[in-house]
Amino acid sequence: MKQLVCGAVAMLFAACGVAWAQTAAIDELKGKIFDARMAEQTFANGLQHCNELDGKNFYFRLRNRILNLEEYFRSLENLAKAQVFNPETKRPWTLEDAKARWEQVKKEAQADKEKCELVHSLPELEKRLQELEKAAAAAKPADQKQ
Repeated sequence: MKQLVCGAVAMLFAACGVAWAQTAAIDELKGKIFDARMAEQTFANGLQHCNELDGKNFYFRLRNRILNLEEYFRSLENLAKAQVFNPETKRPWTLEDAKARWEQVKKEAQADKEKCELVHSLPELEKRLQELEKAAAAAKPADQKQ
């Protein structure tokens, strides 16, 4: 009798573990779908350039155009060499300013690439969510019978 009770408790924990895993996977997918939809709205103008946003280019929002990282860095170097006034630092550009700005836009380039990939994966994410929710709904009645 004691073994039967222990076995039943173990099966209950196993069923709860599967249900919890499904719920966690569903919640994670819902989070990714939410992020993709937000990116779709906030990065709408940049999405039309996704084929160029490969990590080597970034979307320059102020001018609604794509800039190449290497060319952008050369431009920053030229600003430093010419000692053009930098409105952010309120002094002429320096090579350190140029490098810092370049690091910033490299991160932007990677973020732009990730946004494009996330938005393009939205239909697949929604399809997987439907499949997981269907599987969870099918498993729920089976868990309740035990």
